Parts: sequence; structure tokens; C-alpha cells
Amino acid sequence: MKKIKIIVSGLFILFLSGGMPAQSTNPPDPPGDHGSGGDQPPGGSAPLGSGMLVLVGLGAAYGGKKVFELRNQDDNE
Repeated sequence: MKKIKIIVSGLFILFLSGGMPAQSTNPPDPPGDHGSGGDQPPGGSAPLGSGMLVLVGLGAAYGGKKVFELRNQDDNE
């Protein structure tokens, strides 16, 4: 019974937090001369491509290590 209460309360909190916006209004416009030739697109120009490639590579290496360990564990039994 206690386990069911924990699961139900966790789901309740999860569903309630989904409707709460982190930022309810749009940010103010930048000043007239903000250092660029024109308006910048939303989100700026952060270089995410190489960082994502590194994270995917590390995730693949970690997954490969886990598969290798599981196969060695099966061979030892």
C-alpha cells in the first residue's frame, strides 16, 4: 500500500509540473544598437554541433562497454 502511495504521489507531481511554464512572458527587445548588423534569430548562435557529437560518441562508448561487460559475464557463467 505504501508503494502505491509513493507511485501515485510521484505521478501527481510529475503531471502538475508539466503545466508550469518556466518563463511566462517574452523577454524585452534588445537596445537599438546591440552590436550586430541585424536582428538575431531566437536562440542566438551557440555552436551545438560539435558538443552534441562528443556526447553521442561518449554515450556510444559507454553503451559498448556495458555490452562488452555483459557478454563477458555470460561467458564466465
